[in-house]
Amino acid sequence: MLEAVTMVVFPLLLAYAAATDFLTMTIANRVSLLLIAFFAILAPFAGLGLAAVGWHLAAGLAVFAVGYICFALGWMGGGDVKFGAAIALWLGWGQLMDFALLFSVFGGLLTVLTLVVSRLIRPLPLLQVGFLAEFPEKRTVPYGIALAAAGLFLYPGTPFVRALL
Repeated sequence: MLEAVTMVVFPLLLAYAAATDFLTMTIANRVSLLLIAFFAILAPFAGLGLAAVGWHLAAGLAVFAVGYICFALGWMGGGDVKFGAAIALWLGWGQLMDFALLFSVFGGLLTVLTLVVSRLIRPLPLLQVGFLAEFPEKRTVPYGIALAAAGLFLYPGTPFVRALL
């Protein structure tokens, strides 16, 4: 049962957040809170000691601090900041730079793809769903998708998955 929770909860919450961000440009606080709660529940079973948990917390707080600055400058939404911090909590300090790099690459690809797709579907209102319907006016991209993609890409290297192998 614990193995199933470990293998399903994180990916499912990330996929849910990406989908809701695509459709509504929001990531519910409950997603980030559930990620934090399940981290706290599963960390001892993954063999994370107090020091390791501390480093995971430091990773989450570092992402939150940088994200808060980006939020204050208008570069990211508040939901993205909390979501990114919760993902970093699971990934830990050791994967923090990889997470930042992948998030940046996926975010850039998402932005370029959005620019291309929005231009192609503009004459087809039926295909303008989610954030794409408002993109030409708002010019905002749901970076929760890039955060989720980076988190899912790195998840197999976490102590949670390694403890199962």
